Amino acid sequence: MYNVREVTKDLYWVGGNDRRLTLFENIHPIPEGISYNSYLLLDEKTVLLDTVDWSVCNKFIENVKYVLGDRPLDYMIINHMEPDHAACIGEVIFHYPDVKIIGNKKTFTFMEQFGFKVNGNYIEVKDGDTISSGGHEFLFISAPMVHWPETMATFDTTNGVLFSADAFGTFGSLDGRLFNDEVDFEREFLVPARRYYTNIVGKYGPQVQTLLKKASELDIKYICPLHGPVWRTNLDYIIDKYEKWSSYEPEEKGVIIVYGSMYGNTEAAAEDLARRLVEKGMTNIVMYDASKTHVSYLIADTFKLSHIVLASSTYNLNIYPPVREYLLTMKELNLQKRTVGIIVNGTWAPRAGQLIPELLAEMKDMNVLENKVLIKSSMKEENIDEMDALAESIIESMK
Repeated sequence: MYNVREVTKDLYWVGGNDRRLTLFENIHPIPEGISYNSYLLLDEKTVLLDTVDWSVCNKFIENVKYVLGDRPLDYMIINHMEPDHAACIGEVIFHYPDVKIIGNKKTFTFMEQFGFKVNGNYIEVKDGDTISSGGHEFLFISAPMVHWPETMATFDTTNGVLFSADAFGTFGSLDGRLFNDEVDFEREFLVPARRYYTNIVGKYGPQVQTLLKKASELDIKYICPLHGPVWRTNLDYIIDKYEKWSSYEPEEKGVIIVYGSMYGNTEAAAEDLARRLVEKGMTNIVMYDASKTHVSYLIADTFKLSHIVLASSTYNLNIYPPVREYLLTMKELNLQKRTVGIIVNGTWAPRAGQLIPELLAEMKDMNVLENKVLIKSSMKEENIDEMDALAESIIESMK
């Protein structure tokens, strides 16, 4: 049975939702599920924009057939070749063998690598090219590394719809509600959207900034991403989030405390600092046990907040492994412009206190506070002044 929604006149959502998948890209937990969005335009020529993941391919083909009825499929635009959006290209060609596939040069290189045969029935486009489907004209916008090198966006200049590929996407199934004004976005989707952006696209902030600049020159009325709700109201809200995330500016003044503790002593020190910060007036604090929390959640809140506190045991003369993984992921995702406090615990060789600053020095614009705290096995009276000084330096650095 088909399941479609009308986006705007003659444009339909024909995608699907996956609530069974546990790990997105086999890495990131998605307890909220995921949507795979595809769109179909009925014009003088019919146009399909992207496909879906194989897990929902049968439903997708059903949806396409229902919307098309007896009409042929004339064009299929592929904005992004990642398999969660392109897995069903072969199925579309099977059902509509005369379809002309539209993409850029790298699109077709990747298509061949994934084993799809288009047999010359394709149209290669580049940045700034346009194609008419009759009453609608499509402008193709190159968006390399947002977040693959072949990625592009497509803008329907007739109705103001930006098909944004992975940009403006989010984790989370749609549950019948397609549009941003049909959901409580801040309550239901902001955290998944932040976690999606920071972990999937976050490394490529400069490239996102380039796309945002191109988008600012368009009269956009709808944003149709490949995951998550379609934006038809309050577009400035999500664009502002992308401006902040892609420029690595924190959304809020606040502190994320990430600790790695084997026996609870480092955790106790982290809690002591949290209490002192609250007593000094900073209540926007989140604490995570790096051993129990998937790193994607840590990264999301690290992009959100202005300050980081790393509380780490020393382990095998190195940083405690889960904390080290967090630091390395921060580096890989190009995180920058944060102020960092350090608490180190060591019974006999607290080398984490040397290694954490060395890793932070490899990142851009990271302000490491001088008031580090060194704990020998467990926090004692002698650490109280040091801990209070660290809390004070965090508060002062926010002014």
